[in-house]
Amino acid sequence: MTNKANTNSLYGRIESWLLLLILTLIWGSSFILIKKGLDAFSPEQVASLRIVFAFAVLIPFLPASLRRLKRADFKYIAVSGIIGNLVTSLLFSVAQTKIESAVSGALNALTPVFTIIFATLFFKYQVKLNQVIGILFGLAGAMMLSFVSSGGSFGAMNSYAWLIVLATICYALNVNILKSKLASVDSKTITSVSMLTVVPVCIVYLLSSADFMQNLTEHPKAFNSTLSLAVLGIFSTAVGLVLYNRLIKLSSPVFASSVAYLLPIVAVLWGLWDGEHLYPLHYFSMTLIIAGVLLANKSPKRN
Repeated sequence: MTNKANTNSLYGRIESWLLLLILTLIWGSSFILIKKGLDAFSPEQVASLRIVFAFAVLIPFLPASLRRLKRADFKYIAVSGIIGNLVTSLLFSVAQTKIESAVSGALNALTPVFTIIFATLFFKYQVKLNQVIGILFGLAGAMMLSFVSSGGSFGAMNSYAWLIVLATICYALNVNILKSKLASVDSKTITSVSMLTVVPVCIVYLLSSADFMQNLTEHPKAFNSTLSLAVLGIFSTAVGLVLYNRLIKLSSPVFASSVAYLLPIVAVLWGLWDGEHLYPLHYFSMTLIIAGVLLANKSPKRN
């Protein structure tokens, strides 16, 4: 019996690390995919197409999800769809018209920091000293990153970087809503129904957008951009959320949250591969952010 339990535990740890690696690769690649999507489409079209593609692969789960869903939970899932998907997708798309995808990936690592802030302010979570210090480190890094110019020196504030910060705030609020209001609802139901609540807006926008069909049929980079957004919606949005929920069940929220400070590594590598230029101040600012996230998520020592 003990050997069987040990074997199951070993398999669970192996699966947890594999899921962490897969999620790091999937979510770390999101920012370069957004960048490629912007080659042919506007930020609003990129955000809408991302959600449409994600919804398309989740359609098979909808009938069962709607049957299981309690009416009282629908409003929270709708809020999750708006805050955690529609608004954040738009913010990332707009921001990446003016900042590098690698920088976008680094700023995204602030999500766990803001998750702690919201948990403390609204959900009676007791914040610890290391978390306060970590939050200050992360915010300092974000502030520095917003002042680094394209040439690598300090310049005027790039307000577009703060759109990413706002997106991480939305992500953090969404996580707290899911934990406090939808803990008993499975991830497939949350993901599919939340997409259902926002996809009509995206479809109506795309069909009414004057240049969408022209971009789709005539732009020389339309195929590559559409393919990038299909991969983004299917894997980063739909598959990624299901895998993340599985990771939380297998391990712990602290272990699962480590994806937030691993994915910037992938984002930076993709950015460098695509010819983006990063300078010492970029790396120093990103290091501050990662250090802040690590410190804020540090588990207390046990006696």
